[in-house]
Amino acid sequence: MRRLRLVVLALLVAVGLLAPGAPARAAQDLLFGGGAVTGVYFKAVLYACNIINRYSDGTYNCIGRPGLGSVFNVNAVSRGLLDFGFVQSDVQYQAFNGEDEWERKPLENLRSLFSLHTETVLLVTRAATPIRTVEDLRGQSVNLGNPGSGARVNAEQILELYGIDIENDIRAEGLQQNEANQALIEGKIDAFFYTVGNPAIAIEDIADAVEIRIVPIDSPAVQAFVAERPYYVMTEVPGGLYRGVDQGVVTYGVNATVVTRAEMPDEVVSDFVSMIFENLDELRTSYPVFETLDPATMMEGLSAPLHPAAEAWFTRQGLL
Repeated sequence: MRRLRLVVLALLVAVGLLAPGAPARAAQDLLFGGGAVTGVYFKAVLYACNIINRYSDGTYNCIGRPGLGSVFNVNAVSRGLLDFGFVQSDVQYQAFNGEDEWERKPLENLRSLFSLHTETVLLVTRAATPIRTVEDLRGQSVNLGNPGSGARVNAEQILELYGIDIENDIRAEGLQQNEANQALIEGKIDAFFYTVGNPAIAIEDIADAVEIRIVPIDSPAVQAFVAERPYYVMTEVPGGLYRGVDQGVVTYGVNATVVTRAEMPDEVVSDFVSMIFENLDELRTSYPVFETLDPATMMEGLSAPLHPAAEAWFTRQGLL
């Protein structure tokens, strides 16, 4: 009988049903939602996932996903279709507090992790067009951004503040940003709105192909709008940042924030946050918009509650 048991044991090992040691645990997939493939959000998730994958010792397999932008990401994270997502600070606020698109249906399980860079709301046109103010958009072909993007939310807000009717006063387009870039260069549209961190490679590429103008977004109505909302700030695109744009351009901006949901396990969140913050120097050198990342300012612009595991980690580090 003993000999029979040994034979059976040997056969089980041979066919892989029983291993002499414990089987290696498969890496846990983490889906991290970004934006258009040519935009900052998608590049940001790729750099962040690269850090997670290199420093988690095989525990996680972080996968950066392109997507439609902030509105899509915040909904997908809340529903469990994404584990983490980049979301503009204004969209985060609206989703958690049940405003605008989320009126009477707030995403109560949304949780903040941290902010990254500041993003400016840009209105870009070719220098050859007559568009020098937002009011000059009347009668023009204007890309507002694809549905599901934070840029489109901002574009619609601005047009409303200036009394411009989307249906009747402009020829509105809903292109993704890479399509809008090419359409502007080719003269198929006259201008586009884009919410992005600076310097943005997409804008640099357009400025290298055609002379551009960045139109100020500044009026008493805009200033009052920003003053009433803690997730917005008046800011300026520095002169000389893009070819042909020699003077600073006043506009307003938001923070790019990273969110998850309340159901995300504490261990995963703690690991995710610690690996990002412990390797900030590497993230700073990965992309121009990250050069000025500072742990203290990465706690700003967060409207949804911090995930408890993130809050505990930040507290231990003296950041809260």
